[in-house]
Amino acid sequence: MTGPLYLAWRYLARHKVKTAILVASIALIVFLPAALDSLVDQSAAQLSARAQTTPLLLGAKGSSLELVLSALYFESEPPEPVAWSEVERIAMSGLAEAIPLHLGFQARGHPIVGTTLEYLDFRGLELAQGRRMAMLGECVLGAGIARDLGLAPGGALVSSPESVFDLAGVYPLRMRVAGVLAPSHGPDDLAVFVDVKTAWVIAGLGHGHQDLNEPGAEAAVLSRDGDRVVANAAVVEYNEISEENLASFHFHGDLGSHPVTAVIAIPESEKSRVLLMGRYAGAEESVQVVRPLAVMNALLDTVLTVRSYVVAAIGSVALATLATSALVFMLSLRLRRREVETLVKIGASRGSVALLLASEVVFVLAAGALLAGGLTLAVSRFGQAAIRALLLT
Repeated sequence: MTGPLYLAWRYLARHKVKTAILVASIALIVFLPAALDSLVDQSAAQLSARAQTTPLLLGAKGSSLELVLSALYFESEPPEPVAWSEVERIAMSGLAEAIPLHLGFQARGHPIVGTTLEYLDFRGLELAQGRRMAMLGECVLGAGIARDLGLAPGGALVSSPESVFDLAGVYPLRMRVAGVLAPSHGPDDLAVFVDVKTAWVIAGLGHGHQDLNEPGAEAAVLSRDGDRVVANAAVVEYNEISEENLASFHFHGDLGSHPVTAVIAIPESEKSRVLLMGRYAGAEESVQVVRPLAVMNALLDTVLTVRSYVVAAIGSVALATLATSALVFMLSLRLRRREVETLVKIGASRGSVALLLASEVVFVLAAGALLAGGLTLAVSRFGQAAIRALLLT
């Protein structure tokens, strides 16, 4: 290292605080735009990946974004439900496979997803422990919720009531854990999966109670008229489904009118997709069919527009930071005037003095750029994992 370069290095090492502040300022103005671009791109890929694998989504007419966020990510408030008959309608059309989703209930802060076994196959969810739900009242846990709550097959999880002041008589259901899914690094890791009928039991649309024809059940009988028995409030309703009381559980009313939040439709071909969407295009339809990828792309377009404004704001801050840094160097040069005069008096050429001062600036800029490059590399490598962790909290 030549004399001017060595002197520049020793000067920066001597004034550690000033050098650290300048290097950090340069690093931030370089790092922030690059990190923002990387994080937005990774977030967009993370959000659109799930939508890209979901061909069509059916739900009540209204906000398509709310429907997609609720059905795909279990994040938004569930929209108005549609009837189970819509699931049968899609299945009977022969154009697509229908996978129902019933949302809205929770267990210890985690969403309960009422669906069918086809959903697990559709999302590629594999079991890490136990088996799939096979009986009413059983559930399968995502990897995250099983880890957080310390649950395993054979354990139990109780659904949360919709309200502390639930006067409707709908009791929390104690669900038996049948299996635990392997990590999928998505919203499914923090969900509780049950059969749709189990979700209806939680909603109070189905129930099981003691046999009113058994001896000792007379206190719960209000009246008898042949085979018709009317029970009073003393009848014992079960809040856990077991092999012993499974036969007593039943549903009232037409099953076709029971609610589901959304239906995932998987067309057999592009032609089937177009035909299916055409069937729900009429103004008289009370449901809508949306393409989740198109909905998410519209959302991401808005995010990208906001990003351009943020980058412009960061650019303005960067210019101000560079101007401040230049001012610091100029003031430092004025304060060091006697030092410069001394260097000239002892024989240093003006070119060597200029090289000394320029080297200080170059060292600071190079150190800031290297620090920004390291931080940007870390974001590009670990940003996606951080985004997944953020989405799962």
